[in-house]
Amino acid sequence: MTSPLADIIRAEIREAGPMPVSRFMALALGHPKHGYYITRDPLGTDFTTSPEISQMFGELIGAWAADCWAKLGAPSPFALAELGPGRGTLMADALRATKAVPGFASAAQICLVETSPVLRRTQHETLRPVLEQGGYHRPRWLDSTATLPDMPLIVIANEFIDALPIRQFIATDDGWRERCVVEFQGNLVFTAAPAPLPDISILPEAAHTAPPGAIAEICPAGTAITADIARRLKARGGAALFIDYGYGRSQPGDTLQAMHEGAYVPVLEAPGTADITAHVDFEALAASAAPAAAIHGPATQGQFLLALGIAQRAAMLAQHATPGQAKAIEAALSRLTHADAMGTLFKVMAVTSHGLTPAGL
Repeated sequence: MTSPLADIIRAEIREAGPMPVSRFMALALGHPKHGYYITRDPLGTDFTTSPEISQMFGELIGAWAADCWAKLGAPSPFALAELGPGRGTLMADALRATKAVPGFASAAQICLVETSPVLRRTQHETLRPVLEQGGYHRPRWLDSTATLPDMPLIVIANEFIDALPIRQFIATDDGWRERCVVEFQGNLVFTAAPAPLPDISILPEAAHTAPPGAIAEICPAGTAITADIARRLKARGGAALFIDYGYGRSQPGDTLQAMHEGAYVPVLEAPGTADITAHVDFEALAASAAPAAAIHGPATQGQFLLALGIAQRAAMLAQHATPGQAKAIEAALSRLTHADAMGTLFKVMAVTSHGLTPAGL
């Protein structure tokens, strides 16, 4: 199986040599013509996120944001930003849950950080009725966090960091080498860079003593974004909530994975047609933000949602539901919070300006 983007990648490898995993991932997801996120709406076909499972998720995130806003002194205006908003479902549910909070709608400047033209159109359609009914300002779409407005800030990032390009390294007998992609007999395959890494301090400390063959990962884009947001929170006040699958402490391991139509596929097969992600290292994110802001968590998603009252919200919804709807509510609650589903693998971490204690963490 191949793809138009595979031909482009092979041509670049012939021209420039072995391609770092980070470059491969950036092209596979974000190539301006053939990138996975540029050409399609993947939700529901290749994966499902928490907001698509139940309205309860977005409602609780909205309540969390409103609580943070109140604890900040109800600044007006403030930026309510979502990074990688998917179909806009989370933001729509959050806004429905907060429209009755006095002053929140008029103060909120909604910012959506999204690069996909396909998803931007979907977000616009999803949010339009909610914005009109709730009295919210029209949202602004941004290409990156670098253009977030200079004002108090509340950020939601659900399954955003996992799709940012990672660098991978492999331990060899003579040191760590960057993991790269090359062409072999017409196929794309992994290999180690020709020269060892001159400085292993960029790797997680837990990887320094790993045996040959071990894989280590870092996400420079993720830590850079977290550090930038932390500096903004220090300067203007606010909070950021990061929800993703990953681990609380840095550890070696190969977590790069690709999904196509709900099934795992080889990462290097037909780039541009599959979603490629990696587990999030929350310890690294926390370390990047800590110089400027306060860190809360990470906790498991199950712990966080239960602390926010998702069980009570489910019971309230079930009271007015048909038997079939009640069963679906119960199933959604279990999927979002149970250890065997999303409850433990997914972690939640908040970064806030000093002095703000967010709910649930």
